Amino acid sequence: MSFPLLTATAVVPAVGAVATAALPAAKRTAAKWVALSFSLATFVLALVIAIRFTPGAKGPFQLTESHAWIADFGVRYELGVDGIAVALIALTALLIPFVILAGWHDADPLEETRPNRRWRPTQGFFALILAVEAMVVISFEATDVFLFYLFFEAMLIPMYFLIGGFGDGAGEHGEEQAATQRSYAAVKFLLYNLAGGLIMLAAVIGLYAATADQLGAGTFSLPQIVEARAAGHLHLGAGTERLLFLGFFFAFAVKAPLWPLHTWLPNAMGESTSPVAVLITAVVDKVGTFAMLRFCIQLFPEASKWATPVILILALISVLYGALLAVGQRDIKRLIAYASISHFGFIILGIFAMTSQGQGGATLYMVNHGISTAALMLVAGFLISRRGSRLIADYGGVQKVAPVLAGTFLIGGLATLSLPGLAPFVSEFLVLVGTFSRYPVIGIIASAAIVLAALYVLVLYQRTMTGPVKAEVRKMPDLRVRELVVVAPLIALLLFLGVYPKPLTDLVNPAVEHTLSVVDKQDPKPDVHVDATTGGSRPGHATHGDDAEAAK
Repeated sequence: MSFPLLTATAVVPAVGAVATAALPAAKRTAAKWVALSFSLATFVLALVIAIRFTPGAKGPFQLTESHAWIADFGVRYELGVDGIAVALIALTALLIPFVILAGWHDADPLEETRPNRRWRPTQGFFALILAVEAMVVISFEATDVFLFYLFFEAMLIPMYFLIGGFGDGAGEHGEEQAATQRSYAAVKFLLYNLAGGLIMLAAVIGLYAATADQLGAGTFSLPQIVEARAAGHLHLGAGTERLLFLGFFFAFAVKAPLWPLHTWLPNAMGESTSPVAVLITAVVDKVGTFAMLRFCIQLFPEASKWATPVILILALISVLYGALLAVGQRDIKRLIAYASISHFGFIILGIFAMTSQGQGGATLYMVNHGISTAALMLVAGFLISRRGSRLIADYGGVQKVAPVLAGTFLIGGLATLSLPGLAPFVSEFLVLVGTFSRYPVIGIIASAAIVLAALYVLVLYQRTMTGPVKAEVRKMPDLRVRELVVVAPLIALLLFLGVYPKPLTDLVNPAVEHTLSVVDKQDPKPDVHVDATTGGSRPGHATHGDDAEAAK
């Protein structure tokens, strides 16, 4: 029996969460080091997964594990990874140690103001982060729909406590109102996602009933369902498939988040500590877009094609709406939140463009957005903790007193606007190319967000970092060693993947090709008209995937 590598990668942070939470109240520093150690061990296991994974190997999933779990209901403990999952597991395992380091002192004030309480905020804070990591990792690994659903919903619980129980204390109002705002943000996050999960549960049950009716025994296994469809043994009626697709997609669109289901994100990110905000948008939200690729498109290919026009319109609205609202923000963290809504619109646009460039770019976008948003948000968090305010107007001239902080903030911002030479540029370029080749009007309109991104990022930098030095920031210290350890690797990755994205593209492209084969889509091909009199050719319009055979 081979070593259960995928299980170990999820179990290690779960064990770390228990070990951290179990430490005595006086062991605050020890709890931090225990949490960091377990997160680093998880990162090592993620690297082993990446090394042992063979891009382009036969079969959609590798390193598979499959064991009977609830046999009477066709539920199995079934894990497997493709290139997309490997990339996102690596992203998650990479970011969690930086989240822990960046939040090293975030729970300390609660300990100092409530020393006699039995609740241990420091241990709880880091244990919850590790619990989220464990649930996100197994969500990326699960190939059983029920197993995925279980952890897709379970991760809401630790996230609820991280949002509602820990804040940065840098809001416009007093502590009592800040606590009220945090509670509101946490409840809104929970209710939105629970509503999506409830609708998905109905679709999960419906999928089981359909497989039980046609296959003789119900199953939640993604590979088995995809194979049964390909072999002609499973036929979902058009109406049934569309309803099931909508049930799954609604839950993933809330998590992603997609307009108009996005309104929980600015509240959650604004009221959270900066490391928790990174956990939300760079890690947890990626489960939604990942699941669109793994489950929506592969389980319901015909319904995916049916819903594509509407989804593309919603994604385009997200792209422009998020960018426009980011331009008008006064709060640094809410600006980054609205920018992320715009970026998730690009990701969903790439997924449902149904082209190899679009889906490959969307997968790269998930990874690169995670790195760039983490860099920008964590540096913003360091800035906010020094001044004690999230308002842009409270800053000015920071680059003169803290040049390293200002420089890293600028690089994170330039990555957010997808500057050529930084990693997100490749992703955004591929998404736009993939979208334009099949839907040129949507591709052209989406490109307008590039100008808006330059506007909100550069104006943010100008107002906070340049100009006269405000009295409140005159004595602001520059980045410390721990903070440099957090930021420097992220900046290095943005530069490296900006000039050499090949390791990522080689990893994800075979998985993208498999997804397109399941949905029976081909990249649009140019239509070349042959001149019968000269034997030459002249270019014509692009032939779209479904018309490719007719145009030959």
